Amino acid sequence: MSDSQSNDLEPIGNVRTLVENLASGCRPAEDWKIGTEHEKFAFRLDDLQPVPYEGEHGIGVLLERLAANYAWTPDREGDHVIALKRDGCSITLEPGGQFELSGALLDNLHQTCNEVNSHLAEVRAMAEPMGLGFLGLGFHPSAKREDIPWMPKARYRIMREHMPRVGSLGLDMMTRTCTVQVNLDFSSEADMAAKFRVGLALQPIATALFANSPFLEGRPSGYLSYRSHIWTDTDPQRTGQLPFVFEDGFGFERYVDWMLDVPMYFVRRDGRYIDAAGQSFRDFLAGKLPALPGERPTLADWDDHLTTAFPEVRLKKFLEMRGADGGPWKRLCALPAFWVGLLYDAGSLDACQQLIADWSTDELAKLREDVSREGLRAEIHGRSVHNIARDLLELARNGLRNRKRLNAAGDDETGFLEPLHATVESGRTPADKLLELYGGEWSGSLEPLFRTRAYY
Repeated sequence: MSDSQSNDLEPIGNVRTLVENLASGCRPAEDWKIGTEHEKFAFRLDDLQPVPYEGEHGIGVLLERLAANYAWTPDREGDHVIALKRDGCSITLEPGGQFELSGALLDNLHQTCNEVNSHLAEVRAMAEPMGLGFLGLGFHPSAKREDIPWMPKARYRIMREHMPRVGSLGLDMMTRTCTVQVNLDFSSEADMAAKFRVGLALQPIATALFANSPFLEGRPSGYLSYRSHIWTDTDPQRTGQLPFVFEDGFGFERYVDWMLDVPMYFVRRDGRYIDAAGQSFRDFLAGKLPALPGERPTLADWDDHLTTAFPEVRLKKFLEMRGADGGPWKRLCALPAFWVGLLYDAGSLDACQQLIADWSTDELAKLREDVSREGLRAEIHGRSVHNIARDLLELARNGLRNRKRLNAAGDDETGFLEPLHATVESGRTPADKLLELYGGEWSGSLEPLFRTRAYY
């Protein structure tokens, strides 16, 4: 569900317009779609170093070649290609050159996995002759912060200056993390609220199942998901688990109220990014934004602002499940399978609500911190994450089976959960397995990681 700037450029008159904008995302269950996004690290095959934008073997040339060979339309910022668009999909660049596919709105997981496979095949076909590879991991395993080249996007220059003012790890979030997420629909405000609460409460379980970032600058970090840890000191005003979502009466208006006080980063005007870091969208509505005195925002500005909040679940005109590390291609398909199975089936969603009913916000906050270190061994409300994950996978399987979305061979969508069943049966996260290899046959070297875990 790639974002596009709204065509509505009329000034917003009041807060109600913002509430109605979010509510306009409601759609009947028969029209619900699946949008998958995933990021990956580019590296040079010869020395395993990150890839700059510039140069004949740089990210810029790779984007140009993808556009020329696979009918992508380039999106430019000045002289630089910064994104590609085609058939409802987009390829975009994260600040440190992480390649992100924002997928099209699809009907089923078979289509999602085909999309992932086609994308990786295209990227590999263009990257390998350039001596480039791509790695699926939640945090860069070897590069230091100063080793990462920055991409030439104006919004990132603004964020780069602002991040150190509000947290110690924001620049690492921007340049050294990769995630996979799924974007899902809702039918009503009540349905949105139920899915939001379940998504937030269970996001740490997904973090544990997908934990795949145990290294920091070439050595074990002490975390199984260092990516998850990064978010604990990025910017407390726009991250985290949002306790107000669990309060009675939560809905679109309450989320808008929160977003109005999430500090801004920028405003776009005539292709330029105007620095508004730390300023208030609430003031913008009143025509009192210091960066643009007297101007009022448009829905395009609101759409931009919504993308600058980073909670574990994010609301736009759909819900984004954001708590998983990047990983190998089978897990890129498993993440949407997990959440579709839990949230798109009424019985599974109801069972999830019952499961989390007695979990307190304090317990959830502790769980969020614990899973980044302990993975499946973490506990909440007297139960291990390992045990809870087993129950959730059964609910997800039932939910997918009930959907009855079959491929040409007659298979339903439950097969996409198999990597997660393997994790639960073994009791070991992907990160646990990487640490075993690192301390065993890899003899303390991460070179085999790039060879064995890359998207070749």
